[in-house]
Amino acid sequence: MTETIQDTLQGKSSNTAPQKPVQYMDTVEAYNKWAEVYDTDGNFLQALDTIQLRSLLPLFLDKVTHSHSRSQAQPQPTRLIDLGCGTGRNTLQLLQLAPLDAEIIGLDASPGMLEVARAAIARNAADRKRQGGIDVVLELFDLLASPPAPSEAYCGASAVISTLVAEHIPLQAFFGAAAAVLRPGGYLLVTNMHSEMGAISQAGFVDVTTGTKIRPTSYCHTVRDVLVGAESAGFEVERLDGEDVREVRVDEGMVEVLGRRAEKWVGVKVWFGICFRKRL
Repeated sequence: MTETIQDTLQGKSSNTAPQKPVQYMDTVEAYNKWAEVYDTDGNFLQALDTIQLRSLLPLFLDKVTHSHSRSQAQPQPTRLIDLGCGTGRNTLQLLQLAPLDAEIIGLDASPGMLEVARAAIARNAADRKRQGGIDVVLELFDLLASPPAPSEAYCGASAVISTLVAEHIPLQAFFGAAAAVLRPGGYLLVTNMHSEMGAISQAGFVDVTTGTKIRPTSYCHTVRDVLVGAESAGFEVERLDGEDVREVRVDEGMVEVLGRRAEKWVGVKVWFGICFRKRL
């Protein structure tokens, strides 16, 4: 069984008192609580992920649209899925960049996060209508279901993005779900916390009412783990911007952009992104 970051850190810090009380809880329950402050609590990894997606998503979608047009005898909408969409942070980036014929589906296990995502997308509804309108469907979908059983309405996707999600899912389940919703030849863009960061810490937030640090279940997946898990599930690496894997190490120049919480991570790799294609 894959060891969680909680288990690893408890073994390393048994003689060290935490600065704040920490409560570990079920991932969905934790994210339901986190939803209210998820976009405003200064999490620098989310900020970094958003910045990286600004450059990666256009390249990714260019691959998707060219492949989709070549593979379709009859024109069909380009179905794009944000797997583990959370508050819709990167769903909104998809909306801005997707072709006008796209269908966008956001899937997440947390009702609280989806509620925030619906509000964020509704605020953009007027602009979308003026631009010709791409509708977004948001639905509950639990990546930890065994086995994952997505609705037929979600299958056959041309592309899936999944950002800062794999940290919370054993890789066999994660890539199994991605493979279930993607058509053969479809593309998958994965971003995740780097294992250099995962060896020290994990996702979490401070409950402002109690001062308790809330942490969901997390796993320290290395880049190698992800590559092997993807290959086992029928994926192959697809280069983006000349890179097989993009890894980001925090430097001093990033701190002003990412926020004060990035200071302690200077010199540490904290993020990586990989594009995959589901084998035909």
